[in-house]
Amino acid sequence: MPGQRTKEDPLAGRQWLILCAIAFSRIAFGYQFQTVGSLGPVLVQAFAMDFTLLGSLVGAYMLPGIFASIPLGLLGRRFGDHVMVGSGVSLMAVGGLVAAYAASTRGIYAGRLISGTGAVAMIVLQGKVVADWFHGRQLMFGLGVSVAAFPIGVGMAQLIAPPLANAFGWPAAFLFGAGLAAGAAAWFIGFYRQSPLAAPVPRRFSFPSRHECVLVMLAGAIWTFYTSPYSALLAYAPSLLTRRGETAGAIALMITIATWGNVPAILLGGRFANRFGHLNLFLVGTTALAVGLALLGVESWPLTCAFLVGVVGCVHPSVIMAAGTLSARPENRAVGMSLFYTTYYIGGTAVPTLCGRAADFYGGAEGALFCAAGIALLGVPAFLLHRRLAARPAPYPGPARKIAPGRA
Repeated sequence: MPGQRTKEDPLAGRQWLILCAIAFSRIAFGYQFQTVGSLGPVLVQAFAMDFTLLGSLVGAYMLPGIFASIPLGLLGRRFGDHVMVGSGVSLMAVGGLVAAYAASTRGIYAGRLISGTGAVAMIVLQGKVVADWFHGRQLMFGLGVSVAAFPIGVGMAQLIAPPLANAFGWPAAFLFGAGLAAGAAAWFIGFYRQSPLAAPVPRRFSFPSRHECVLVMLAGAIWTFYTSPYSALLAYAPSLLTRRGETAGAIALMITIATWGNVPAILLGGRFANRFGHLNLFLVGTTALAVGLALLGVESWPLTCAFLVGVVGCVHPSVIMAAGTLSARPENRAVGMSLFYTTYYIGGTAVPTLCGRAADFYGGAEGALFCAAGIALLGVPAFLLHRRLAARPAPYPGPARKIAPGRA
C-alpha cells in the first residue's frame, strides 16, 4: 500500500533513531540550561558576581527564543528539518565551547546566547519532526519521549556539573555540555531522513491562517502555565526549605524526585492520554501541580510536594504538546510551532518576575509558590477554550480537524 513501510524498506525503524536523536538533543539542552544554576556558588566566587548577574546568565539561554522563534520557524520551512535542526544542535555545541573558554562573565553570556539560539532551532522544529514520523497512538509516545528528555538533562547537570567544576575547574562543566550537543548533532545529521509519510511542505515564506495562529499561541500559553509554575518549585523551594531547617540531603532528594520523576510520569501520561481522555489527564496533572505548590507554601512536606509537582503534576505535557503540534496543518507546523514557542518564551520571561514580586510582597518564598499555583490553574480555562476553538470548522479548504481525536 502507498506510504506503508515494509521490513525491506531502508527507512523501516528509522523513526526510533530519529526520536533518540531528538531526545539526545533535548538532554543536551536541559544540561546546558541548568549548568549555570548548578555552578552558581562556584561562578559567584570565581567572578565576584551578585545574584542579579547570576540570574541574567541563567536567563540568557532562553532570551533568544523571544526574537528567534518565528524567523527560525520560517527558515525551517525554507531549508527543511535536516539543515535547521542539525545546524541548531551544532550551534549549541559552539556556544558551550565559547562559554568554556570565556575569561569573563561577558564571554559566558555570549556562549549562552549562542547555545540558546541553537536550542531554539531544535525546539521549534522537534514537534514537527516527531509528528512527521509518528502517527495515531504513537504520536503521544513520541512527544512524551522528547519532552521527558529535558528533565533528564537538568538532573544530569545537578549531578555532574559541580563535581566536574571541583575536580577540573568550572570550564569543564561547560565543555561536557558542548560534548553532549556535539554528539547529539552528529547523531541527528547522520540518521535523519525525511519521513515518507510527511506532507509536502512548500518552501515559500508564508504564515498559517488566523485560526491556526490563535490555536498555536493559545497552546503556547497553556505550555507556559505548566512549565513556569514547575520552574518556580526548582527556583524557590531550596531557599524556603533551607530557612525551615531542612537538611541539604533532604532538599537534594526533593529536587531529584521533582526532576527525574518527570520521566516515567510523562511517558505514562502519553500512553494513558488516549485511554482516559486528554482533558481528564490534563485536569489531574494541573490540579496536582497547583496543590503541590500551594501545599509546600504552608507545610514543610518536601517529598510529598515533590511527588505531587514532579510526578503526578507532570502526566500531561504530552497532551499540551500534541495540542500545539496539531493546531496547524502539516505544511504550517514549522511556523506554527515557532509561534507556540514565542508565546512560551514571552510568558517564561514574565512569570518568574511576577512570582518574585509576589514573594517580595508576601515577605517570603511562600508568596512565589502561591503565585505559581494560581498561574498553573489558569491552564484549565485556557485548555477548555483551545478545545472549543479547535472543534470549530477550519476556515481553510478541507475537512475540520479535531486536535484530540476520540475521547480527547
